[in-house]
Formats: sequence, C-alpha cells, structure tokens
Amino acid sequence: MNFDALFKVNCGMYIVSAKHGEKLNGQIVNAIVQVTADPVQLAISLNKVNLTCEMLKDRCSTFVVCLLEKDTPMKLIGQFGFKSGREINKFEGVNHRPAKNGAPIILDNTIGYLEAETVSKHDCGTHMLFIAKVTEAELLKEGEPMTYLYYRDVKKGLTQKNAATYHKPDAKAPPAPPK
Repeated sequence: MNFDALFKVNCGMYIVSAKHGEKLNGQIVNAIVQVTADPVQLAISLNKVNLTCEMLKDRCSTFVVCLLEKDTPMKLIGQFGFKSGREINKFEGVNHRPAKNGAPIILDNTIGYLEAETVSKHDCGTHMLFIAKVTEAELLKEGEPMTYLYYRDVKKGLTQKNAATYHKPDAKAPPAPPK
C-alpha cells in the first residue's frame, strides 16, 4: 500500500481542548470533518490512550476545536502533539480563555474555534470516534488555516504515534519526513 496517497487526503490541523473540573487538556488532531449541516455536526477521531480522549469518553461531553493558522509555530504543535497532559500542563504559558462551554480556546495562532457537545461515541479499535453537535463557532482573525499536507511537506512535521494518520515505518510504508 502506498501511504503517500493517504497523506493527500485533505485535512487540517487543529487543537481539540476539554475541561474536567479544574483540569485543562488538549491535543493536536487532524482527523476532523463536518458530517451534517442541520444540525451542524462534526466527527473527530482521538486515540484511546490520549488524555483528551479519556476526558471526552468518560468525564465530560463538551470540547473546543481551535482552527490553527498556517504559520503556527512548531513549538505549539509539539506542546499539544508530542507531550502528554498527564505529565505537563499543556496550557502553561499559552494565551487562552474559556469558551461558553468551559473548554479552553487558544487565542494565539488560532483563526477561529468551534464549541461542540458530544452526541455519540463509537469504538474504532485504537481510536474513539466522537460525533458532536457544534453549539458555537467564531472567527478570531483573518488567515489561512494550516493543512496537514502543509505541516508535513513545508514545515517537515512528524506524525505522532497516536495520530489517526500514523503508520509504522516498514518496508511498505514511506519513511517519516525529516524534522
């Protein structure tokens, strides 16, 4: 199988954030798609081992999707994509405010956000698929959103092992791009 074909599937780069009690967490996600218009609903895929997935699966039903701008620094992507919220406070030093639903909205490097409430959960093996109704949507500034293709090809970003698009390097898969 040529995994390069899968990397051409159009998707963006987002941070999905949630709050349970006083705990804030978030993670980089590229597997999000709008699935209905009336009501507006999203499907998002999160790896079961990630804290954000655990929070949405077991503890809270609302979250925020931050739409990252094209020039988001790799430091922010690394903080939310390659570190665990079980080990660090991902929001330390990150400019954010609470959404109406309480989940954090990242203010820097975000062109807009969506607030959502989970309506169903589906076990997909390594990942959980959440279907969620969008309850609020706002643009914070003008700008071009970051795509996963831009992240991989221009920024030379790597794919975290828990990502929906991760493939183990082997003889059939292409090597990961250089850092």
